[in-house]
Amino acid sequence: MTPIFGVKEAEKEYQARYAAYAIIYNQKNEIALVQAPNGAYFLPGGEIEGDETKEEAIDREMLEELGFRVVLSDYLGEACEFFYSRHRDTYFYNPGYFFVASEWKKVGEPLEKESRSIWTTPEKGIDLLKRGSHQWAVKKWLTK
Repeated sequence: MTPIFGVKEAEKEYQARYAAYAIIYNQKNEIALVQAPNGAYFLPGGEIEGDETKEEAIDREMLEELGFRVVLSDYLGEACEFFYSRHRDTYFYNPGYFFVASEWKKVGEPLEKESRSIWTTPEKGIDLLKRGSHQWAVKKWLTK
């Protein structure tokens, strides 16, 4: 059964936003988080655009947000989230697909100039992550 996070408000119209994310970890077992301009933290990844596969979306997002190339190993699963974006003034239904990167390599600077990222322990990362679905993915990864 797919876990669902957030509350769907009955009177609101939701826009579907399919997305793919990756847990990237280093030799210290720290995970990478991306910080949005509003200060919120998320796992690296984002919206699946056009005819992209989940994996193609992750490849593009890793370059945009981190300047990384990654090799995906494990698929953790799908988790859905209902949320309101003040930035976009939109209610979203967000099915997210979560993977683990077994390898990563920095190949350049992030393509998104405003992109900021940190490395942190998974436990602190869970506390920092804004979305319940992202927290779920890190917890699931920790129990594998």
